[in-house]
Amino acid sequence: MIRDGIEGLGFEFLVAPEYRLPMLNAVKIPEGVDDASTRKKLLDDYNIEIGARLGAFAGKVWRIGLLGTSCTENHVNILLAALRKIMT
Repeated sequence: MIRDGIEGLGFEFLVAPEYRLPMLNAVKIPEGVDDASTRKKLLDDYNIEIGARLGAFAGKVWRIGLLGTSCTENHVNILLAALRKIMT
């Protein structure tokens, strides 16, 4: 669900499918999407925290985790809806 939804928004996964972890998704930030301001808006307006990357991937890749109590279809739907709203 997260894979299809995030790719539908223009994100690409950083690694090939055989190396991905279902609970931690590293995605490339699409061209035109500002890393810091988008993550801030997600946190401030939707209480959704997206992990930024450091080093060579800073500002280019996010880590989207689906762990514990946040690992539900509802949480995925909320994230995807929030990203759609912010990115349009």
